[in-house]
Amino acid sequence: MDGEAVALGVDGVSDFDALHSRKHDDEVQLYAFDILALGGEDLRQLPLEMRKTNLARLLRGRPDGMFIAPFESGAIGPDLFRAACDLRLEGIISKRRDRRYIAGRTREWLKIKNRTYPAMSREL
Repeated sequence: MDGEAVALGVDGVSDFDALHSRKHDDEVQLYAFDILALGGEDLRQLPLEMRKTNLARLLRGRPDGMFIAPFESGAIGPDLFRAACDLRLEGIISKRRDRRYIAGRTREWLKIKNRTYPAMSREL
């Protein structure tokens, strides 16, 4: 599975600092984005839309704390990005539903970052 562990704040928005503090491990949830293999079968060559169907089928009776990350189809990227920024989220990932899975940075998907997200200005 491809996903992200998330600790939610009281406002329901992911809290990066809470996740990394390890003080809230019992509250961490998994948001699954994709499924790469199932029952020993490599699914990476399937288009995203088919992998999402397999993921939904697998997690139908999911354990508490596991969620399928929402997948919105269509040309809603700009509106979805504005909504993510309004919620003070890190950004969005845009993938084509007809593409296979390719690991690492690729032209097959885009990560659009919210430049006002607190972690973007974090000093090291």
